[in-house]
Amino acid sequence: MPHFDAVTIGLLVAFATCQGLYFLTFLVEIYLFSRPVNWVRVSEARNIPEREYPNIVLFYPVLNELESTMRTTMLSISRMKYPSTLSRVIALPNWNDTATIAALRRLQGAFPFLEVEVVPPTTDPSWNVVWQAWDQNPKAYWWHEGAHAHQRDLPPKKTRQLIYGFYRSYGDAERANGVLVDYIDADSCPPPDHFLGAVAGMRHYDVLQAQNVAGNLNTSLAASWCALDHMAWDGGKYAHLSANGRHPYWVLGKGLFFRASDLLELGSLHPWMAIEDPEVGMRFWKNGKRLGIIESPLIEEVPVTFRRAITQRKRWVCGFFQSLGEPLDRLGFTPWEKFKAWMNFLPCMSLWINTVGLPTGAWGLWTFISGADILPLPLVGVCLFNVVAFTVTMSALYARTWLRTGLVLGSLRGRVAYMLRVNPLSVAIWWAVWLIPLAIGLWMYLRDRSRVWERTEKINANKVLIEQDFGGLAHQRAA
Repeated sequence: MPHFDAVTIGLLVAFATCQGLYFLTFLVEIYLFSRPVNWVRVSEARNIPEREYPNIVLFYPVLNELESTMRTTMLSISRMKYPSTLSRVIALPNWNDTATIAALRRLQGAFPFLEVEVVPPTTDPSWNVVWQAWDQNPKAYWWHEGAHAHQRDLPPKKTRQLIYGFYRSYGDAERANGVLVDYIDADSCPPPDHFLGAVAGMRHYDVLQAQNVAGNLNTSLAASWCALDHMAWDGGKYAHLSANGRHPYWVLGKGLFFRASDLLELGSLHPWMAIEDPEVGMRFWKNGKRLGIIESPLIEEVPVTFRRAITQRKRWVCGFFQSLGEPLDRLGFTPWEKFKAWMNFLPCMSLWINTVGLPTGAWGLWTFISGADILPLPLVGVCLFNVVAFTVTMSALYARTWLRTGLVLGSLRGRVAYMLRVNPLSVAIWWAVWLIPLAIGLWMYLRDRSRVWERTEKINANKVLIEQDFGGLAHQRAA
């Protein structure tokens, strides 16, 4: 090795640190993808008599939604194959959201299965069932300990609506017995066999999570990038969190099932989280509840502008930080369990490292191939590993993405157009943009700025897709 001055040595140290971090991110990837997937075989439901089907309630929390968006979702729900006597669909608007309440009342004329439960302010006496249940349940730890102990002024967002709807309908052991709970977002369009997946899956697992796919992935460049996040996480890596019950899992916040009795026992949902998904999943896991994955995806819409995309993702990031902080202590996670829980967030936190790790790693390989004696051989080996690992993981992602575009795009031209939009250079820019919601989400977490539901605006982007029953076709292709 030649002699280097102090500045060059400093640059080499920075280079080695960059490649070392990049190397660690791939070790996390390898670990996560090495975990087994507990798939639900929906076909098993065909051999189960209807008399053994469970009662299922689908909660539908909504806030300032377009009537057209909700109509598209109701159309999708109306096509689900399940006995009407065993299912309920309950919309949960806030009392002061008069426009959404009026829209839901109109939709009841076209979709008579739709029930509407208006969520009042927490000062209303009807909330007493919640306070009494939490008083008696130490597993509702946020009510008994911490900065928000015994605070009734719950943040006015989706989680609060779900808590109220759940306890109003299934707030005691007798009513909760034998009932499965599901909930979706305003734009979520479940496949026809969504409930049948619960029939089959609950015979083997305690919590079920359906995968998701974006239906409006070609609407804009922002939508294409957001849809790729779902291709990588919801449609790929996430399923490995099931892991035969050996890894702390999150849920995806829509299209999931659990027994009402289990949710009642664990104290329902944590109201002070920016998003409820990670914390409630890890609470189920810590209490021995195993996760099963339903492959038939819900179709959803993703943000079509960068402003909305960042708004959505900063909320996710804040919720991730919240869930991986105090709750892990309250739930009694061991240090090793905490480390594994953080592994769920590390891929999101480290997306931006690709934008510097790959080009610097390629440069390191080029210096070695060109004969320049600059880097020590072990560091060249790390560069080689990183470049090869990137190539393999991106090839797998693109292969999976190509297959999943077929779920929602009917033409070869549309699928090719999407793949061109998410080319490696384009995606590298998106990974760098992710630094913005990561920074804002961290700031929100540190400042406890997560009490308002900064909802992702929906524009009924999947109207044509669902009206043409392409949602049913997507299910058939997934099967």
